[in-house]
Amino acid sequence: MKALSVRQPWAWAIIYALKNVENRGWPNYHGDILIHAAKTCTKKEYQLAREFCQGIGIVIPELISLRRGQVIGIVTIVDCQFSQVASGWGMPLQYHWELANPREVTPIPYIGQLGIFEVPDELVRSAIAL
Repeated sequence: MKALSVRQPWAWAIIYALKNVENRGWPNYHGDILIHAAKTCTKKEYQLAREFCQGIGIVIPELISLRRGQVIGIVTIVDCQFSQVASGWGMPLQYHWELANPREVTPIPYIGQLGIFEVPDELVRSAIAL
């Protein structure tokens, strides 16, 4: 199944806080995709994300408690539009991947990659039967 690595706490926000836009510099495809929580997240990145989330009324877990280096959920990409302006979760001058139907899965330890990548179906089958 296709997967996308997203740094924390953004991966958490997609699955648990209804983050309905993923910002990317390139367009995408439509359909279900696994959300992989990237292993890397600096304290500065986390703090900036935390401040942004607080500004829209979302309290994120402490960095130490966020899963990293694992697939944590599935989401459906339903649309993709380039935007020159910011809105909600969307940043200016980015492709806004519109996300819907976030679902938690049993965490799957996996090494992420850049871009969209494949996670073997045999690893995914048991995790999505949550």
